[in-house]
Amino acid sequence: QVQLVESGGGLVQAGGSLRLSCAASGNIFSINAWAWYRQAPGKQRELVARITRGGSTSYADSVKGRFTISRDNAKNTVYLQMNSLKPEDTAIFYCNAVPLILAIPAYWGQGTQVTVSS
Repeated sequence: QVQLVESGGGLVQAGGSLRLSCAASGNIFSINAWAWYRQAPGKQRELVARITRGGSTSYADSVKGRFTISRDNAKNTVYLQMNSLKPEDTAIFYCNAVPLILAIPAYWGQGTQVTVSS
């Protein structure tokens, strides 16, 4: 089992920055990849950024050049640095951890609200 707790959300003006944190505990050595998803009101949850066990990263086109995902192994924490925020980035952001064993469902945090005002 892996537990994920997100923090760092809040209200920010357009053009501003926020850094989200995802603190992980439990059997984190069983995780193959970490990701951030978001879900805006009335929309489906979408993948924002992903970082693999080996450190490779990937991003949704809508956030490339603005968001950066990183990982601090010593703190068991995954971050999402968000710069140049836009009102359309407003959503609940969720941390996700995908196990090495594919038969085990991915783990999710409870989410943190990000609101960007225009």
